[in-house]
Amino acid sequence: MKINTFRFATVTALWLIPAVGLAQGTGCDQPSMESGTYETNIGGVARSYRLLVPENYDPATPTPLILAFHGWGGGTDAFLGAANVADQSSAQGFIVAAPVGLGEGGGDASYSSWSFPGSSTGIDGDGAKICDDANTGDYSYASCKVPGAEIAQNTCSWTHCQGDDAAFVTAFMDELSGTLCIDQNRIYGVGGSNGGMFLWTLAQNPDVAGRFAAIAPLIGLPHRGYTDGPAVDGGVPVLSITGMSDPTVPPGEWEDAGHTTTTDGDFYYYTGATAITRAFAEAASCDISQPAQAVAFDDGSDCRSYCSSGAGEVPAVLDCRRDMAHVYELEDTWPMILNFFDAHQKQ
Repeated sequence: MKINTFRFATVTALWLIPAVGLAQGTGCDQPSMESGTYETNIGGVARSYRLLVPENYDPATPTPLILAFHGWGGGTDAFLGAANVADQSSAQGFIVAAPVGLGEGGGDASYSSWSFPGSSTGIDGDGAKICDDANTGDYSYASCKVPGAEIAQNTCSWTHCQGDDAAFVTAFMDELSGTLCIDQNRIYGVGGSNGGMFLWTLAQNPDVAGRFAAIAPLIGLPHRGYTDGPAVDGGVPVLSITGMSDPTVPPGEWEDAGHTTTTDGDFYYYTGATAITRAFAEAASCDISQPAQAVAFDDGSDCRSYCSSGAGEVPAVLDCRRDMAHVYELEDTWPMILNFFDAHQKQ
């Protein structure tokens, strides 16, 4: 498994304060949290998360929130450990919260991950295996092999089976909204690799999809056969960023709606970028009968969309592919993500 490869500026932790409990009530009428590292317990499982509160934060003014989901084996610093992510997010007035996924036995365990369709069972959307198990390592978690549960149906399973991650996200949003003045029309999600794969699932989940104003999966795509559109009337705006030289989660060729296969030593099957962005574009009532058209959004990326937009406007569904491998390249991709979020909010 090679899904935890990142490239970002390494910095010393910018904030570290003792973990505290979350107060109850509305975040706009009481003292707020500060930037730092915190702990929470949701569903009986302890987790940590890192929080960035912008320097100009006003506890009486609704502020946009970004939830940042790390990749396989990652942690709270996957995004906020990059100096430009912290600096640019603060300058543009975004709160950023980066929770840790689950590993073998509770929060912050080795190989913390986010579960999404196929990843814990090993079965794709067509009922087949999500990998060539004869040529792929066995990364199955013990929590997926509990006798009688039969969650992992083969050795292709590679994420935890400790709980409902979508339910965690909903509860986490509510907790943050209790102590921070969150603009409920401007809650966004960004995820890298495994975290990006998880984001597509959140947008497809009717219990949580409506909470997001937009999402930005980075080098992360669903497993083969999971091509449902978002579970919200009118769709969920999405910026998909993938690497054209990515051997771990390849995007596939433009206008190829088939699946792709990893070439990094394991053989996992993923839905191609065209297939999933086409499904989200269709949900946004965009014309998918014609090839996606070029969009001038980022000089270093080939960005295309099925959703037409006026001059200077950012389309609701944007497929951007860069000349990079399985890396974040946050110095270049984070400004793209913030620009996309700035352009979209719930009406």
